[in-house]
Amino acid sequence: MHRIFALFALLFVSGLVVGSGILEEPWKPEQLLAPADLAHRITHPDQPQPLLICVGPAGPIKGSLEVGPGKEPENIDTLKSLLAKESRDRQIVIYCGCCPFIKCPNVRPAFRLLNELGFKNHRLLDLPNNLKADWIDKGYPLGE
Repeated sequence: MHRIFALFALLFVSGLVVGSGILEEPWKPEQLLAPADLAHRITHPDQPQPLLICVGPAGPIKGSLEVGPGKEPENIDTLKSLLAKESRDRQIVIYCGCCPFIKCPNVRPAFRLLNELGFKNHRLLDLPNNLKADWIDKGYPLGE
């Protein structure tokens, strides 16, 4: 009987945590950018180009800047310095792609920083598997 009560109590508390937003992602669904959309923009220079920032271990996307893995505080500081001179209206896209998106330790701290700094036009490249499967294997533009 105690086990059943403990299970229900755990489920109730879990529901409160999820409902309170503690486990919510720092981005909204509409802030996810499909790889095909970014690839199209990169290959059409007549379109406005975002500031493209890799917050993971390697940044092979064409035109991206690397700040290093977002899980490291010193890399978040580097990102903060990079963003200090940018307009809060600038289009910014961050990405990692080191692992399945749901487990990535790098994108959340970086996206939270963009929120905290008051950026209004920032997106996260939606790489649900990893950079290789969702970008490289599709033949999208790579850096040099």
